[in-house]
Parts: sequence; C-alpha cells; structure tokens
Amino acid sequence: MNNRLFKTLALLPLYVLTLLPLHADEGMWTLFDLPEVVYNEMQREGFQLPYNELYYGENAIKNAVVNFSGYCSGVVVSPDGLVFTNHHCGFEAIRSHSTVEHDYMLNGFYAKSYEEELPNEDMFVSFMIEQQDVTARLRQLGLNRLGKAGKAALIDSLQNAMTDSIKKIDATLRIDIDAFYEGNKYYATTYQDFTDLRLVFTVPKSMGKFGGETDNWMWPRQTCDFSVFRIYANPKTNGPAAYAKTNVPYRPKHWAKVSMDGYQDGDFAMTLGYPGSTNRYLSSYGISRMHMENEVRAQARGVKQEVMTKHMRADEAVRIKYDSKFANSSNYWKNSIGMNKCIDSIGLIQQKRDFEHRIQAYIDSTGYMRDSLEFNRLEQLYAKSTTARHDFLYLTESFWRTNEFTRRAMNGTKNEDIQGSAKNPKKQYFVYGDDQKTWDEALDKEVLAVALKNYREHIIDPDNLPSFYKTIETRYNNDYTRYVDDLWKRSILMKPGKKIYFNRKQFKQDPGYKMGMELLDIYKKNRNLLSALADTIADQERYLCAAKLRMEQDMPHYSDANFTMRLSYGQVGGFDLGGKPSGYYTTSESLLDKMKQGDKGVIDYQAEPIMHALMNIDDCIPYVDRRTFQLHLCLLTNNDITGGNSGSPLFDGKGRLIGLAFDGNWDSLSSDILFDHRLARTISVDIRFVLYMMDMWGHADRLLKEMGVK
Repeated sequence: MNNRLFKTLALLPLYVLTLLPLHADEGMWTLFDLPEVVYNEMQREGFQLPYNELYYGENAIKNAVVNFSGYCSGVVVSPDGLVFTNHHCGFEAIRSHSTVEHDYMLNGFYAKSYEEELPNEDMFVSFMIEQQDVTARLRQLGLNRLGKAGKAALIDSLQNAMTDSIKKIDATLRIDIDAFYEGNKYYATTYQDFTDLRLVFTVPKSMGKFGGETDNWMWPRQTCDFSVFRIYANPKTNGPAAYAKTNVPYRPKHWAKVSMDGYQDGDFAMTLGYPGSTNRYLSSYGISRMHMENEVRAQARGVKQEVMTKHMRADEAVRIKYDSKFANSSNYWKNSIGMNKCIDSIGLIQQKRDFEHRIQAYIDSTGYMRDSLEFNRLEQLYAKSTTARHDFLYLTESFWRTNEFTRRAMNGTKNEDIQGSAKNPKKQYFVYGDDQKTWDEALDKEVLAVALKNYREHIIDPDNLPSFYKTIETRYNNDYTRYVDDLWKRSILMKPGKKIYFNRKQFKQDPGYKMGMELLDIYKKNRNLLSALADTIADQERYLCAAKLRMEQDMPHYSDANFTMRLSYGQVGGFDLGGKPSGYYTTSESLLDKMKQGDKGVIDYQAEPIMHALMNIDDCIPYVDRRTFQLHLCLLTNNDITGGNSGSPLFDGKGRLIGLAFDGNWDSLSSDILFDHRLARTISVDIRFVLYMMDMWGHADRLLKEMGVK
C-alpha cells in the first residue's frame, strides 16, 4: 500500500470504523486518494488484492477499465483488446450498421475474423492513466477571486498548459481538469484515447434488450445486456491511431480475467467505471427543482414516444432509424417517473431540510461559513428561476430532440451545418441530402405537430410563446398537423440537394428559418435569466457542501459523480421487495416464463425460437452455477452506481470479472440524490450468461479462446 496517498488511520476516531460497515455499499470513490479506512473496510469484506493492484503499476485493475465513447463504461477482457460493454451502450453502433437486408439490431452480429469487424465513426475508449489534486495550484493562480467565466478560463488555461507539458513526454496523452465536491476541489486526470473501435459481437435485440421498457429499472431481470468491441492501434507503436485498414488489435498492459466460479449471497463485489452525475450534496431547494424537471421530462417525452412507437411498429425501416433515439428518450423518461416516486415516498425533500437545520445549528455554534451560506437566499434564488427553468426545459424537450425539421431550423439560425467557403460568408451554405438514413418524414411531422401543441398547453409564462403560435391560431385554426404540413411544403429546409445560402434575404424569410429564430430567441432569453442566477446558486451550493464536509470532518467523504473513474464496493444480495425477499439472481427458467408471456402478445418479452431452445438446454456446463446447478442470468449487489456506469465491470474479491452492471432498481431511483441503503441495488448481467450466449448462440470460439475461456 502507498501510505503517502492516505490519511493516517489513527487520525480517524474509532466510531468511524464502527459506522463504516453500515455504509459499505455507498460511495463513488476516487482511486488515487482512496481513504485508508475505506480500503481496510474493503479488505474486511473480502477484497483480497493489495492497493497497488487497484491503481498503481501495469497490472492495476483500473488499467482494464475504460470510458466508453463518453457516455458509458467498459472493460478490456483479452490480450488483443476485446472490450465488453452493455448492449445499450453499443446500441447506436449496432443500429448504424443495420439495414432492412442486414438487420444486426434484430438478428445480432458476429465477426468471424478481424477483417469482418466493423469500424465506427465518432466512437472511442479512454484509459485513465493517473489523477492528481490541483486545487492548491488553481487557488494560487487566483481561482477563488474569479466569477464563473473567469474560473472556466483559468481552468482551461491550466488544463492546456498541463496537456502541452505531458504531450512532450507522450503525444497520445491529454489532461482534463474537473470540479469535485461542488467546486471545493479540482483534480487533473490524464487520459489516453483510442478512436479506432470496431464492433465484434452482439446478440439480437430480443436478448440484449429483453424486457424493453416493461422491465427497464425493474427486478427481476433476464436481460443479456452486453456487446463486444475491439480496440485497434498503430501497428508500430501499439498506441492510438485514426482508423486505418493497416491498424492491428491493441495489446493492453492489463486485461480482466473472467471467472466461472460465480458468487454467493454476501460475497464481496466491486465496480469500477464512469458514473455520470449524482447530486447528493444538493440542497432541498435544488431537489424541489429537480422534481419539477422530472415532471416536465416525463410528460414531454411521453407524448413524443407514443408517436414514435406507432410508426416504429408499423415499419421495420423506421424502427431501425429510431431504435437508438427511442431507447435514449425512454430510458430517462422512465427514470424521471421513478425518481419522483421515490422522492415523494420517502419524504426526501423534508429529510434534506431537516439536515440543513443541523448544518445551520453547526454554523451558529462554530461561526464557520456564517458570512457565506444563507439558506433564505438560496431559497429565493431557486424560486426566482423556477418559471424560466420550467419553460426552458419544455422548450428543449419539445424541439431539440427526435425532430429533424427543428434541428435544421435551429442549426440554420446558429450557422451550424455550414459548407462552402470558410473565408467568404456570401458563399457559405447548407445542403441536406435525401437519404433519410436517420429520420422518417411521416414520423417527423407528427412528432413536431404533437410537440407544438404540448408546448403551448404546458408553459407557464405566456411571454415564452413564440409569435408563430398566433399564426397557427388565426391562419390554421389551431390545426397543428395542417401547419406542419404547410411548413414542410413552404420551407426550403426540407428540400433535398438544395443549396441554402443562409446570408440571403430570401432564406431569412423562410418559414422554417423564422420558426427557428423565434425558438432560439425564447431559448436565449430564458438561458440568460438562468445564467444570471447560476453563479450565485452554485456558490451557495458549494458553501453548503463545504459546511457538510467540515461538520463531518472525522468521516471519509466521496465527491458527487462527474464522469470520472470511481470505485464502488459492496456485497452480492437482494432486498425486501413488497414484503418478500427479492432474491439475488435470476435463472433461465424465469426467462422462459416471460417468453411464454411474449408468445401471448407481450411485445417486450418476445424472442426467436432459438432463444427458447437455448433456455431449455439442461447441459450448460461450464456455464451452469456449481452450487445451484442452474444457468444464472442476472444478479443483484448493493454497489453504488448511476448513469454512465452502464457497462462497468463487476469484480469479485480476487479482482476477477463476474458481471457487467447495466441498471439500478426502480425502488431506489432517488439514490442519485440520497443513497438508500435498504433498497438501492445494482443489476448486472452474469458473465457466465454472456459467455453462454457467445458460445451457444454465436459459436464465437475464436473470442472465447482469446479470453482464455476455452
């Protein structure tokens, strides 16, 4: 163990050690400064490796874990750069390669050779090399004397300087500086990015997304949520390289070994990954606003998803185009509903206010933050921003997603999608093709009509209603469908192959352009109002976090998630589900039971005959569990995860891969704000289920041998 990274254990009161087992499942810990008391607790619960095999050295577990394309996590599982992540993390790559003739989303895909592995634009994996605290350095440069813009500029300046310095040592490295503890600390992280990432294997959507929205965020689960990619590298340096046919499989310093030994109730479990965002230091007033935002998000997405579902079920080509968009939309539609349900059911806002009363008493007794943190002011700031935030979110949810017409209208007003002369603005233009690879006209029109109507019915401030709504009322008698049809006929935005010179007067009279301008004006007005309050709100939230850390200074604290690598540890085990034990794993028998419901018309439980057959095979050796003699599919642990952790490896106490995290449970969706020790669980796909499908469905012998399984 590298003791210079840790606080001395003796400095921590004994009562902290007695409290920690109750909290062992909570925490998104950074590795370079992992508190010794936390590491010791991990060992007591069954972690068997020395600290250096977590963070330091070529064989450190963290060297096998990747940031997957900036929105998920993944793990390297072979000496030739194979990467496991979730099926839903690979969703867009799978969809983009799919056609009606070769529908990899529907039928799955297996590359039987390196040559068949499919390259992907705009995808990458990032390895974290190291991390360091640069708070003191930034403060010496005057960070605390600057406003939001000044802080951002200073951080960018130091980040650029540190990146320039490290590139002199290794040109493939870069450095990011991120805020931790609500901006009370800043850490610099060194990354290495690989941009040649190729699709190798995916099961059919029926298994990779089994249960669909019916089971999303629910337990029990039987979803085989995984996909396989490969990192390619420069053949001479084994380093990052842009896509080229001459690139070769990457040879990692370390890769995760898979375990066929399984697990038992109470066994140690650890995730390493990139959790995206939590708000556990957030004030009660911030939580109230989040509750409102969830209501808006769920309502606005719900009406659009009804339209999408109708069109996707009617046409396979449309389904392929919108599979990924629908999945992205519906995931946090359901999350928003579940989070608010949990916030309300446990009285979370009141719990937070009670805690804030304790902090106020601490401030009154010690004087710490007395002249900085003001709860009354914080309440007033949030109240002042509520209407603007409500209408701003309705605007973005209604018109920024799943609609091609408004995308073009908004990009036109912002001079995006520009082609032509970079030096002569008069020769700059837009031009759109007629391929419709990613959108469908009939769906696009109906979504826009529904969104226009829904926006008008739900905004609070009438000043946030663009003037074109008057036209819809007077000229079209509030017939949104007729208005949208006319927009498409009259606007040049949807005319394929036409050069649109955005600087011409004719274009500025275009109804699509004018619509985009009016939407953008509303957007800017509310954004500016919110921005004017954001700095002060952020300062108050930062003071609140600092006060909590000082009041509880004898206890270790982790920072909120910010899509940097974090460690979470806990145990395998279930929870109380409606007065009954939830169980902590599912088996092939439970999947067959749901498939029977699919045969009776439940769409999310439908699967191909081969999948029924595979779940009926008695002899699943070596994939069958050695204790239960059943094929385990998914498992529960009390690890602490959130969005971004999808695809995170689940390790046992020996550092071996036993699963891939892919979801949380419905009963604790408020855990992004307050971790509920009784209910919060991580749902992972059992690695043996993954390997079974690769073997028995995909016959992917070359991949299994590469991982050392066969």
